[in-house]
Amino acid sequence: MLEELNEEQMYKDMGEEGFTALVAAFYRNVREDDLIGPMYPNDDWEGSEERLRDFLLFRFGGVTRYIEKRGHPRLRRRHFPFPVDSAARDRWVKLMRAAMDETNVPDPHYQTLLGFFAHVANFLRNQPDSAE
Repeated sequence: MLEELNEEQMYKDMGEEGFTALVAAFYRNVREDDLIGPMYPNDDWEGSEERLRDFLLFRFGGVTRYIEKRGHPRLRRRHFPFPVDSAARDRWVKLMRAAMDETNVPDPHYQTLLGFFAHVANFLRNQPDSAE
């Protein structure tokens, strides 16, 4: 129940504007990244940004646009075509953390989001590391 209350408060504190700024900062960094940037289609940056923003708003604010447009998130299935190993996972989290710093996500929401992003990024890992 405590996590749920934090999420409700997070949406109240950050609002749609805060999540929009966070995702925009993240994608500015992703576009320039040599590891995960190439995984994104060059002709759909706006779509990628919209999908992540709407997913986060659904997950943390109850805004239903994501579900209305795309249905169940099915994150593993949707990310399966992209080779996500530990290096890609770690870079994604690093870029998200930089976006959180840039947009001044407040504590304790910073820690909640960082834990969520690390968990999801690890869950999406679908490739062994080269040493495995």
